[in-house]
Amino acid sequence: MSDLDVPDIRNRSLEQALTNKIIDSYFDSSESWLRAILRMCFFSLTHLDDLPVFVVECPNQAVAKRLSRKTFPFRGVLYYLTDDFSAGSRSLFCYRGKDGQWYCYDTSTSEWTSLAELEFTSF
Repeated sequence: MSDLDVPDIRNRSLEQALTNKIIDSYFDSSESWLRAILRMCFFSLTHLDDLPVFVVECPNQAVAKRLSRKTFPFRGVLYYLTDDFSAGSRSLFCYRGKDGQWYCYDTSTSEWTSLAELEFTSF
């Protein structure tokens, strides 16, 4: 997620609308606090190790850390989005630090990692 890959926040209305649709469809039975936090985020897909990964771009560290402790509702999102039943359930919960780096909680390792670049595909 370099500056060139991430569209300007003011021009992400379509991505936000799709994110809201996914929240309404997939997280409709989740707690209201989770849906409220997710509406501050952007969803995207990327591929790491040739497998799809669900990326949640969080507005700040506090939101990313809170979501990283609540990973269970995200387990089936890749299946929901891609209809690929062989896809894993790997998710990244990311925020951009003051140093410009992306910091992501990776559910496959249960660890925080620093990523200089992460190319993603919006849906």
